[in-house]
Amino acid sequence: MRNEVKMKKDSGKWRVILVITGVITNVLLFFITHHFGLPIFLDTVGTIMSSVIGGLFPGILTAVLSNTLCAVVDYNSVFFMIVNVAVAIFTTWYFRKYSFIKIERVIIYALIAGAFSGLMGAFIQDVLFGEIQNGILVEIMTPIHDNLHVSDQLSLYTGNALINIIDKMIASILAFIVIYYTPMEELKTVQDAGWRQRPLSIDELQKIKAWDKDLKVTARSRMAYTLVGASIILVFIMGWIGVSLYFENQKTERIDSAWNATSFTTQMIDPESIENFLEKGEEDESYLLFHNLLSTIRDNAYGLENLYIVKPQEDGFIYIFDLPTEKKPDPYGLGEFVSYDDFGMTKVKEKAVTGRAGYVESGSLLGWKMIVFNPVYDAEGTCVCYVVAEVSLAYMAGYMRTFILKVVIILSGYFVLIVAYALWTTDVYDTYPISSMAEMLDRFSKGDDSQDQLDSNVREIRALDIHTGDETEKLYKSICSMTLNQAEQMRSIRRLSESTAKMQDGLIMTMADMVENRNLDMGAHIQRTTAYVRIIMESLKKKGYYAEKLTPKFLSDVVRSAPLYDVGKIKIPDGILQKPGELTPEEFEVIKTHTIEGKKILDNAISTSNGDNYLKEARNMATYHHEHWDGGGYPEGLHGEVIPLSARIMAIADVFDDITSDRVYRKAYPLDEALDIMRDFNGTVFDPKCLEAFMDALPEIKVIMMKYGGKSV
Repeated sequence: MRNEVKMKKDSGKWRVILVITGVITNVLLFFITHHFGLPIFLDTVGTIMSSVIGGLFPGILTAVLSNTLCAVVDYNSVFFMIVNVAVAIFTTWYFRKYSFIKIERVIIYALIAGAFSGLMGAFIQDVLFGEIQNGILVEIMTPIHDNLHVSDQLSLYTGNALINIIDKMIASILAFIVIYYTPMEELKTVQDAGWRQRPLSIDELQKIKAWDKDLKVTARSRMAYTLVGASIILVFIMGWIGVSLYFENQKTERIDSAWNATSFTTQMIDPESIENFLEKGEEDESYLLFHNLLSTIRDNAYGLENLYIVKPQEDGFIYIFDLPTEKKPDPYGLGEFVSYDDFGMTKVKEKAVTGRAGYVESGSLLGWKMIVFNPVYDAEGTCVCYVVAEVSLAYMAGYMRTFILKVVIILSGYFVLIVAYALWTTDVYDTYPISSMAEMLDRFSKGDDSQDQLDSNVREIRALDIHTGDETEKLYKSICSMTLNQAEQMRSIRRLSESTAKMQDGLIMTMADMVENRNLDMGAHIQRTTAYVRIIMESLKKKGYYAEKLTPKFLSDVVRSAPLYDVGKIKIPDGILQKPGELTPEEFEVIKTHTIEGKKILDNAISTSNGDNYLKEARNMATYHHEHWDGGGYPEGLHGEVIPLSARIMAIADVFDDITSDRVYRKAYPLDEALDIMRDFNGTVFDPKCLEAFMDALPEIKVIMMKYGGKSV
């Protein structure tokens, strides 16, 4: 017991050792290949080992930790973490279906995993980076592009898939060698280390899955939905907050830059030279010098898109200076007039014609733009021109796409790890233990209630060995105690029931003997008829007749109550019952009343015992054992299967014992003659099926005749 507890406590360390070994293997091989500039990385060897031996969660954990550590040497490794995670998921699924110790299966796995991871890696390079990260890949792409005449993009995907197939082939073979030469018992120890109960076989897991299929939502699914939903919402909120803060910070910096640039420009320009610039333009050397100065100010101001000088009019601007931009490579010329409407911003007029500093802001997060107007005054305080600066965050749309894509790719690996951990803990601490108990209890409730079955239930539930250390384990122990107590209580009840049944059987035999002893020629009649009834029922069951009726309880009830079938004779006067000669018709009518009297006696007994069990069959036999199959019997003239089955069986047993026994008024018939008489009654007095069963069981019938009659037959 002490060793078992220690093994449970130490079971988790094997999975930790497995993950650490896998991570060290991945990182070490990655560092080596990176140092020597090899085209392959071999950073999935440990992932494959962890996935094959430990399962899904250790494999994913190994992949995530490996790529996180590899980012120390190559930061781009974090972007390819999801590829390593996908390899762990595929490896776990593949080798649950196929054996890892078969080299042909390993080769097929390497081809599939290599092609898949290669396509994923190429997609990340193509979409996220827009350039190839592996220099060797360029050398492979060139012949593919030239010889197959395919696009650069298709060459990228094909070449990367080929490199990854080679990478996964080498990684798989290395993992295969390690696993192949590891002792099987050690592999089994690590594989079973994560369980918090007796490890379930594949068949048992399938049984639990089939039992769960009628559930609307399993606890495992609910946990997955909750975790995925909460994580997505949290990532969205954090991402939105981060982008919003970044936007506000960039916006503030650009606004400050615009005001500083325009303020500095207003200080550098001579208001008196504005008209001279408009008249002479580039002929004035100072115009060109200031144009260059304006360009220098714009280029050195943070985030400034354009910086220009205009003279406001009633309906628009007259450009004095304008600079080329990426969006507008051809700037407005000197003296060119642009209306406020053509300028594209009607609000500009409201700000510009006032002669005061101002700004116009438009757009939101993905299209924000601001135009800053800083006036230049002459000596008389008149606004002669405006220095205008334009700032925007138009690049935010592209930045947002790249940012979101990078965040999604980086977080996807960690996200899958969190989900895998949640599902693993839910499985081993809740789903498997609870489902195992529930499936067993459901099966127990549908099984029989024999003592052997109850004892088997106790052993089976105890064999689960659930040790989660929480409420689930407490529930398990309570169920074990309940199952054990139920088995012991049923054992006690059965002992009491058996004792009571023996006492009842003794009372029945005593009562039957009292009735029998009034007939001086009825020696051992009760024992023989009871035995005949049992033999006939067993023969019927073997032949498959009346299978739905011949239940174990029915057989038990009939055999136990058979001795009471003639209990009504206790009401018949001794003078008639013990008459040595034949009875008169009147006396026979009195004899016939023993069926009705037997019914009354047993009805009273049933009423007293609240309608209990076997006495109902005793009443049927006592009342109807003289009914005939063709309806010619008494007391009610029933026919066919309307006559209770127990009474039809007793009729055969009673008649056969009567004609094979000595009476005061005649000798017993020889067996052959007795059987002929029985055959003559087939289909008239007796149920043909019951008589057939009787005839088939003649060897056993003869044994009873010799046992209780002392005759050789």
